[in-house]
Amino acid sequence: MQTLTVTAKGQITVKKEVLKHLGVKPGDKILLDLAPDGNVVLKAAPQKRHGIEAIFGILHDPDQAPVTIEEMNKVIADAWAGRR
Repeated sequence: MQTLTVTAKGQITVKKEVLKHLGVKPGDKILLDLAPDGNVVLKAAPQKRHGIEAIFGILHDPDQAPVTIEEMNKVIADAWAGRR
């Protein structure tokens, strides 16, 4: 457990090892959640991706099996044939 000091402005400084543990770096965001028991939970906020990286995983559904190449080709063929 670490002790942090609150400044007169109500601010705290989080130590480097905590930031490293969260995987955050300068410019990243941190989420703070106030738990009903009086505790606070810190999490690294999801990072926004830029460029081509922004589309990776946008259609991923962990509850659905991946579509095979054969299934993709069938859907494409059906669409071209006007069956879909």
